[in-house]
Amino acid sequence: MRYFIEFSYFGKAYHGWQRQPNAISVQQVLEEGLSTILRSNLTVIGAGRTDAGVHAKQMFAHFDVAQPLEIGVLHHKLNSYLPKDIAIHEIFEVNDDAHARFDAVSRTYEYWIVFNKNPFYTDFAYHLKQEVSVAKMNEAAKVLFDYTDFKCFSKSNTDVKTYHCKIMQASWEMNGDTLVFTVKADRFLRNMVRAIVGTLLTVGMDKATVADVKKIIESKNRSKAGVSVPAQGLYLTKVEYPSAIKK
Repeated sequence: MRYFIEFSYFGKAYHGWQRQPNAISVQQVLEEGLSTILRSNLTVIGAGRTDAGVHAKQMFAHFDVAQPLEIGVLHHKLNSYLPKDIAIHEIFEVNDDAHARFDAVSRTYEYWIVFNKNPFYTDFAYHLKQEVSVAKMNEAAKVLFDYTDFKCFSKSNTDVKTYHCKIMQASWEMNGDTLVFTVKADRFLRNMVRAIVGTLLTVGMDKATVADVKKIIESKNRSKAGVSVPAQGLYLTKVEYPSAIKK
């Protein structure tokens, strides 16, 4: 029987989602919790990989068991077992072939920027000391809709077979004292969002133009794009699935 878990985590303490040989990961902690409670060695498959220090407001994963679960009991026990920076929101049964990664139809990320030093945002947002033009960055963000090959924003030496992604949303907006970039796509490449943000910021700082962004994407060269912004400002906020995956 296959179950999905919906959960969230604050990524500061973790070396990303995926298991690492010499560093703690969210996947490892979740697998150890489930295996301990259910007394069986379980593997958990996530909806995607987040880098070290990146946060997730909504993440999904699936796992298989031989017998039906008491979902309410497991939900309570798992939240009690897990550290404070990982929270389980829902556990539900899905079709036997439902897949947390491959069945996801879209993923949404937010990147948070603050312009004033604030100790409460140290681990939650990127402190940018220079003002930027939000209007210019929104103009540059529209360029993303004209392309599907984003090799220029991908981390080098990855094992992906294609660099094609369909971007459905990309925009900047002030939310109180926080500047938030929201981007939604069917899939993302490793380091892609942080590289996009770094590139768009150069436009907001008048160090590049909208035309330059087009040239960067068409170059398919990571060295032409902007630097990757710090991980602590990045949040996976939503993963969407077809309703048909649920039993």
